[in-house]
Amino acid sequence: MKSKKILAVLMAAGMTLSLAACGSSSDSTDKSADNGSDSGKTYKIGILQQLEHAALDEATKGFEDACTEKFGEGNVKFDLQNGQGEQANCATIANNFVADNVDLILANATTALQCASAATSDIPILGTSVTDYATALDISDWTGTTGMNISGTSDLAPIDEQEAMLKELIPDAKTVGLLYCSAEPNSAYQAKLFAEALEKDGIAYKEYTAADSNEIQSVVTNAVSECDALYIPTDNTMASNTEIINNICLPAKVPVIAGEQGICKGCGIATLSISYYDIGYKAGEMAYDILVNGADITTMKIESAPNVTKMYNPTICEELGITIPDGYEAIEE
Repeated sequence: MKSKKILAVLMAAGMTLSLAACGSSSDSTDKSADNGSDSGKTYKIGILQQLEHAALDEATKGFEDACTEKFGEGNVKFDLQNGQGEQANCATIANNFVADNVDLILANATTALQCASAATSDIPILGTSVTDYATALDISDWTGTTGMNISGTSDLAPIDEQEAMLKELIPDAKTVGLLYCSAEPNSAYQAKLFAEALEKDGIAYKEYTAADSNEIQSVVTNAVSECDALYIPTDNTMASNTEIINNICLPAKVPVIAGEQGICKGCGIATLSISYYDIGYKAGEMAYDILVNGADITTMKIESAPNVTKMYNPTICEELGITIPDGYEAIEE
């Protein structure tokens, strides 16, 4: 049976906060496009982005671009709000979208999705930059669809291929540290899959979790003293603090395999990366299908990125003396 986690604590906290505290954007922005919709209606879409960093920004941009192209000139308005990484802020924004009676909510990242889900069971919700919807929504019998007013796109790259990348680039690694934020369930999900891949190859690992940004320095310092390499999944907290991580890992000569391009650019040597723009764009196409074509969101399958790319960080690889084989694309400065 499918069930949805009710975030009562978040709802209670969210209702007491004002949107002014959420670092929200300015008023809704009109978008236009070459391809028109013949619906004659102006659709209002609320975009709840969990926090600002490169990957989530790209997903939002892809979503807006797709909607702009599909809905047509004057037929769509966006209200983009940023939760600044705080659950209570995300809850407040989601509740305000419901009160404003938006036509659809885009929830960019896991906490944003959970808060939107708690706020409404009626308004269509599309997620993006969410790794595993079953984990995020506490669905026990996953079939590929939620059966609720929720669908969207996933940012999960093949974890076994990421682990193979670590073996290829750091063949002498005996112990690998799995570094992520304990408050992000999708990060724990990826770490579990990565650990399973390491176990199959007989490589030891340890988990290192930080509850929030304040704990990262001490946790990473401990990790580099005990491990030969680190793996960081697509974790929003870590993505916002790559400079801190790099300032510890690089002097310690401990390489990092990253779950996505933004983290790799900040502190990693390599990643098997998806395009966050592409998954955001796909979510925009799904929004059009729901609002204009009448698609049933309860039966819409979660979509994944169409392609993955092997990428590396030339600067950090050079400093660590790591030679990258053919088939990798350099991340631009």
